[in-house]
Amino acid sequence: MYSFLVTVGGIQTPMVLDTGSSDLWMVSDACKTCQTSLPLLPQASFVQAGMDVDLLYGDSLTGTHAAGIIGTDAVTFAGISIPNQFFAAINDTDTNVLDTGCAGIFGLGFALNSVIWNEVFANKFESQSSSTSAKRSLPRPRRLLPSSNYGTRFFPNLSNLISSQKRASSADLTKAVLQSYSSYGPALTRMVTTKSLVAPMFTITLQRDTLDVGGNAGVLSLGELPDGIQQSALTWGYVRGYPGALQAPPDSPDETYPVAWEVFIDDVFLDGVRLPRSNLSSSKIALSGLIDTGNSLIRGPADVVNLVNSRVGNTFACTTPHTLAFSIGGKLFPVDARDFASPTTTDGNLSECSANVVETDAPVEGQGYQYSWSLGDPFLKGVLASFYYGNITYPSVDPPRIGFLSTVPADGGRRGAAERSAECGKE
Repeated sequence: MYSFLVTVGGIQTPMVLDTGSSDLWMVSDACKTCQTSLPLLPQASFVQAGMDVDLLYGDSLTGTHAAGIIGTDAVTFAGISIPNQFFAAINDTDTNVLDTGCAGIFGLGFALNSVIWNEVFANKFESQSSSTSAKRSLPRPRRLLPSSNYGTRFFPNLSNLISSQKRASSADLTKAVLQSYSSYGPALTRMVTTKSLVAPMFTITLQRDTLDVGGNAGVLSLGELPDGIQQSALTWGYVRGYPGALQAPPDSPDETYPVAWEVFIDDVFLDGVRLPRSNLSSSKIALSGLIDTGNSLIRGPADVVNLVNSRVGNTFACTTPHTLAFSIGGKLFPVDARDFASPTTTDGNLSECSANVVETDAPVEGQGYQYSWSLGDPFLKGVLASFYYGNITYPSVDPPRIGFLSTVPADGGRRGAAERSAECGKE
């Protein structure tokens, strides 16, 4: 996981950069089970907005949560200050965020996938659209759900804000949604909609903390590509749009809006051999993957993951290089052999390894998110990834997309095997 320093409520602390979620939160000093030496948000001085939030992460196998209260304060990072930013002060969590040396999560996803934005928007929209105060029931995104059913893959559906009394039309709702982003959307979305960035994009590279020959230096670049990198050097994959996630505006009835940083995948290869498609999902679902800096592993369909493990072995010699590669936009992007596997023990023994590939919930046709793979840190340590929002109001004019530049050396597998062999020789 990649972290950087963020100042929230006057407290500067490391936070996890998470492209797989959209919410900003920080552990508060009201959390009785949070044991850490990190500075925590003083809840007594927190400017509360009168709303609670329960953020659920992961899937049916690895669900975790972070619960607390919503409020506002200035948020400062990378020399940029964003006033009146909505975020959550967390007073109960079973995530491993504190174990990573961070005190919160900085979500970089789209506003439609933000539980905090959903809560704030629904509250304000209903206040403006009706004099009644009837309690609403708001669906949650796939990664952030209102129950313990983490395997559900539903994303927000704002249509329940259009009541049978026709207090607001679908066109009114869409207009209000798009206008809300600049005022109380996620931090990066606000910067994009207010044109605070030179270009509507950010770029991330993750730094390998071990076996680092040929690895990236950790970088977050806002509004432009890092120095020395040209846009033409990247291979760009379009982000999936979801019909119905937000009603298209009347002046552009065919618009579809993105909900997550999810790109289409041509095929997946193991050691140069194309892997079959999963039989757990409909063949009508186009193959895609979530590009997720908040995921420490690569997650995929259970049947394909089992095939990977059967071919490489549930455990194998760490000195044996294996290459898992994803074809995106017609170009292969391999996972560095040094990131594909991890030692099976924590005592420094590098003789036996297992693949950093695990199963996750399969998509169901027509039900929420449709991605089969979640490409986490093992994939992202071998690429420069540039996330381009495009035109948030009219995606068809300038579509959202992700650009990739492989940083895996051609002889990465051999060099990684030599490195591990040398490490083993020291024992």
